Amino acid sequence: MPNLDLARAAYFKGNQTIAVGPCVPVEPGPGQVQIEVAYCGICGTDLHLFHGAMAHRLHLPHVMGHEMSGTIAAAGPGVAGYPAGSRVTVRPLDPCGACPACRAGHRHICQNLKFIGIDTPGALQGLWTVPAHTLHRLPDSLSLQHAAMVEPIAVACHDVRMGEVHAGDYAVVIGGGPIGLLIALVARTRGARVRLAEVNPFRTRLAQDLGIEAVNPRETDLVKLVEEETGGAGADVVFEVSGSAPGVEVMTKLPRTRGRLVVVAIFGEAPKVDLFRFFWRELRLTGARVYEPEDFEAAIDLAASGRLPLERLITGVVPLEGLADSLRQMERGGEAMKILIHCAE
Repeated sequence: MPNLDLARAAYFKGNQTIAVGPCVPVEPGPGQVQIEVAYCGICGTDLHLFHGAMAHRLHLPHVMGHEMSGTIAAAGPGVAGYPAGSRVTVRPLDPCGACPACRAGHRHICQNLKFIGIDTPGALQGLWTVPAHTLHRLPDSLSLQHAAMVEPIAVACHDVRMGEVHAGDYAVVIGGGPIGLLIALVARTRGARVRLAEVNPFRTRLAQDLGIEAVNPRETDLVKLVEEETGGAGADVVFEVSGSAPGVEVMTKLPRTRGRLVVVAIFGEAPKVDLFRFFWRELRLTGARVYEPEDFEAAIDLAASGRLPLERLITGVVPLEGLADSLRQMERGGEAMKILIHCAE
């Protein structure tokens, strides 16, 4: 049993500086739980924070991280059903419950949403206190390492659900980073044929090794390929996950008549979109921002089923001291997919 008195945390101090020091545990209040964090994945959002994005939302020193797994250390008043040792992951959304979006049933995109790990402290610490309503139980069959992948899998499950992917569909995923590759893998479990476009050679090879039909769009004419493989019809659904100008330019050229487009990536600037193509082919555009509870449950089921090659997607497991170097490795690209931080002593 780890000594919780020795729990540590990684503190972002601004100016691309991370310091590891003692964790400052927060006693769980009413409706809250304290979690002993086992593993926490890092993602593009964490890298954006590291680079100074969304600085107005942070209180420095800030603890980042939201892709996690762990066990309950303590529960606050009014919390039932989560005894110490319960294995959990966290859906890191804290909606207000009162705005028009919440009242309409869209709490995941609350107009006053607090994203845990940005607006409040995150999971890159040994002991983490969060609202109990964010919890999802983990089956004993799912390792805590693999369970740290549930949050990005939930993103992919939400994206695929928003794209209304069905068996027999032809899907194109533009961008083969962790989320793009997971979208491709989840869509494949739905029975779709998937084409993935990615310029990073390591990511392209990894996708191919996992049985995904991946190409480099700088070397292969993606529009011509999709037309050839669909008899000139076009894709049933296209996911834009690259966040790049070339990705936006090509995405409208790929769908069939009344095809579907799902924008997953976050763009730093408003991109130029070919609206004529939307008119001409009566295309449908959907945004996909985060996830809902059902997406987390679907992700947990998928992760526990063994149908996703999670071992291959985790390209590194490092201690808290390795956080800054891992973020810089993500920044450089290269041979990295998902890096996990081991938060427990």
